[in-house]
Amino acid sequence: MDACFSTQLIDGDGAFNVSGLENFMKEVKMGECGLSYAVVSIMGPQSSGKSTLLNHLFRTNFREMDAFKGRHTTKGIWLAKAHNIEPCTLVMDLEGTDGRERGEDDTAFEKQSALFALAVSDIVLINMWCHDIGREQAANKPLLKTVFQVMMRLFSPRKTTLLFVIRDKSKTPLENLEPILREDIQKIWDGVPKPHAHKETPLSEFFNVEVVALSSYEEKEELFKEQVSSLRDRFQHSIAPGGLAGDRRGVVPASGFSFSSQQFWKVIKENKDLDLPAHKVMVATVRCEEIGNEKIASFTADEEWQQFEEAVQNDYVPGFGKKISNLLERCLSEYDMEAVYFDEGVRTSKRHQLESKLLQLVNPAYQNLLDHLRTRTLEAFKESFDKSLEKEGFAVAARDCTKAFLEKFDKGSEDAAIQQVKWDPSKIKDKLKRDIEAHVASVRAKKLSELCAKYEGQLTKALAEPVEALLDSASEETWPAIRKLLQRETKSAVSGFESAMASFELDEVTQKELLSKLESHGRSVVESKAKEEAARVLIRMKDRFSTLFSRDADSMPRVWTGKEDIKAITKTARSASMKLLSTMAAIRLDEDGDNIENTLSLALVDTARPGTTDRSIQSFDPLASSSWERVPEEKTLITPVQCKSLWRQFKAETEYTVTQAIAAQEANKRNNNWLPPPWALAAMAILGFNEFMTLLKNPLYLGVIFVVFLVGKAMWVQLDIAKEFQNGFLPAVLSLSTKFVPTIMNILKRLADEGQRPAAPERQREMELQPKSTRNGSHSNVTSAGSSSITSSESGPEYSSPIAH
Repeated sequence: MDACFSTQLIDGDGAFNVSGLENFMKEVKMGECGLSYAVVSIMGPQSSGKSTLLNHLFRTNFREMDAFKGRHTTKGIWLAKAHNIEPCTLVMDLEGTDGRERGEDDTAFEKQSALFALAVSDIVLINMWCHDIGREQAANKPLLKTVFQVMMRLFSPRKTTLLFVIRDKSKTPLENLEPILREDIQKIWDGVPKPHAHKETPLSEFFNVEVVALSSYEEKEELFKEQVSSLRDRFQHSIAPGGLAGDRRGVVPASGFSFSSQQFWKVIKENKDLDLPAHKVMVATVRCEEIGNEKIASFTADEEWQQFEEAVQNDYVPGFGKKISNLLERCLSEYDMEAVYFDEGVRTSKRHQLESKLLQLVNPAYQNLLDHLRTRTLEAFKESFDKSLEKEGFAVAARDCTKAFLEKFDKGSEDAAIQQVKWDPSKIKDKLKRDIEAHVASVRAKKLSELCAKYEGQLTKALAEPVEALLDSASEETWPAIRKLLQRETKSAVSGFESAMASFELDEVTQKELLSKLESHGRSVVESKAKEEAARVLIRMKDRFSTLFSRDADSMPRVWTGKEDIKAITKTARSASMKLLSTMAAIRLDEDGDNIENTLSLALVDTARPGTTDRSIQSFDPLASSSWERVPEEKTLITPVQCKSLWRQFKAETEYTVTQAIAAQEANKRNNNWLPPPWALAAMAILGFNEFMTLLKNPLYLGVIFVVFLVGKAMWVQLDIAKEFQNGFLPAVLSLSTKFVPTIMNILKRLADEGQRPAAPERQREMELQPKSTRNGSHSNVTSAGSSSITSSESGPEYSSPIAH
């Protein structure tokens, strides 16, 4: 009996025992029942034995009336759990009606309790005395009126079972009593005011009327207990179809019974009309919200979810979608299990709200996951794209890699997809696509830049040195040759660059721009090199002048012997330098004619020509200008005024070279004129006639003179006297004075060595003396220089005259 947990639900003053009901529900574990429970209440006149019936019928422990003291024990509404009845059955014992304490006001407690019982109960027991059946003013008539009037205030009630329990049954059979009772019930129903919508509604629409009779507890206790036991069996499985509580349309889930009961009583106490379905919706709304909040709290506290939430902050988590879907499904399934018995519309609506809130919790993690997926896909794309460029063309590699990694992102986003919602990852995919396109564009720009730099470098290498060499030669064919070179090398570079660009699949406009840029680079190389050479034009002019002036046609250094025409040579060298200046004066990459060379020739070279005495020419200076005729300013390298200044400086710096050449020529002429003048030769012939005749008369003198001549000739060759005097008289005397004695000693020693040699065969008798030259290191023929040959015979050595070979 202690398992009944008897609790006063509403006290005699109408106060609802909230905490008591909550404790009761915990004790009987109502939250686990769902819809598998039934509520039975009992109404009847005061002191009609209601508590006694309930205690015997459901084995509860409601306090009964003290038979000796006659004290009323039931005040308000009490609640207990039926013992050993399936399903869980709650029993409410209501305070008796028709009591003296309550009065007849509509708001009297008995009507409030009746309204409350009908609102929450599946089965209502109406306890009545057998002798009141058929009486017009019997106690059951006000009770039934109260029940039916209250029922009309429930505009759309569920179908409730009214079980009339006839107490202290007389000898009259139940078969005779039941029709009378049903007739009385029908009359009461017909006489109760009804809403317009239910004026023609039969009683059976709202009530299942059952009648049962019990013997007197006091007189026939054993029979009473047997009849009660038989009635108890009808309450087993009462919620099954056809059972006493078979109509479950308006049932509130067990977990919402507490809230529902409180709200019912609150509305009843405020004397408001009660719309049962609206109340049902309200209860379902509150309870489903509570369940939903519990599930959200449970989800956020779930360790597995917290691990996922933390993991996706740092990196991509494979299988995220499936695992999160399982967590969500588990959470929603738990909600469905707890809210399954509440109003379907409310339950579904609140489920959607719960699902929406859960998805709001999950969405940031999902977005983080997609961001990580995008980042990882982009990095993998960059790596794969770089490798693909080593094997494939740029456009093909970019197209294939982009397609492959966008598909990989699609697979990753499918893996991250959550079953409960269809979130669109297209925005993240579009961002990935933009990032990929930006990277491809960046790499394309870099590769094209490298390609441009490569061919620009090749073009620079192919043009720079040849252009410098052509400008250095500075002839009439210089600029035509440069144009031809530029066209050839540019065409070659453009052809190679165009072939290299084919793999990029560029549009025609871009391709033309790049090719035009390469062509412009070729021209800029030539122009840059021309500007560099123009800046060094004075040095080039002096080098050219020096080369032409100081070297002959065979590029041998000139020796100013006195026979050279220094004036003609100077003019030729300066004319060549003037051509160099005219070549460097302007850029001539286009075949536009100009008169720069003629202007410079007229102003710089021909002004010194004899006979140019025309006053009009002399008075006009063609170089007194800052621009050339028919030459644009951007193509001008050296202006006419600058040319005039450069020429003046050039002449001043080359004048010394010409002066030195003239001085050297005069000195050479003086040094080579060593013979006496003709008058001296004539005087010597006249004055030495006698001595000449003496020699003719005495041949011995001729031999001596001949020997002296040979020795002198040998000394002349050995000392190279003619060359010594080319350096001047005093240096020649000083040099010869140091060489004279050693040369004499050398000649004598060689003669002695020749005299000591044994006789040689005939073919070796003639020997040559080959002295060394003291300046050139070259050998001269001693015999041709007049040295004597030594022969040997049987009678001894002989001196023979030299033999010229």
